[in-house]
Amino acid sequence: MGAMQDLCELLAVQTAVYWGNPADDGSGGFTYDNPEEIPVAWYGVTEVVTNAMGQEVVSKAKVIVTQDLDKRGILFLGTLEDLDSDEEDDPISISTAYRIIRADKIPGPLETNDFFRMVYL
Repeated sequence: MGAMQDLCELLAVQTAVYWGNPADDGSGGFTYDNPEEIPVAWYGVTEVVTNAMGQEVVSKAKVIVTQDLDKRGILFLGTLEDLDSDEEDDPISISTAYRIIRADKIPGPLETNDFFRMVYL
């Protein structure tokens, strides 16, 4: 681990639930892997960001994370204990769960495998 990863881990004192590996379900939606809890630093700020397709979109939060997350994955600020089984199976039904619209991975200056990671929701 390097300084950038260490900084992410130092800042990530909150817990979020993450649904990753989004796959097209053939009906205009997505299926996801089982939800997992991850450490984050969640900043509930609204700002305009550019998504992967070059479009300007409004982000509801930016979140520092300690691992790579999938674009179109979903994050919820809280724990699995905060959710009932229907919500765990259908994260889109949770009004405060948001899709990842952009994921930034900034390399550290000294190591090729040391990154600062932030996602926008």
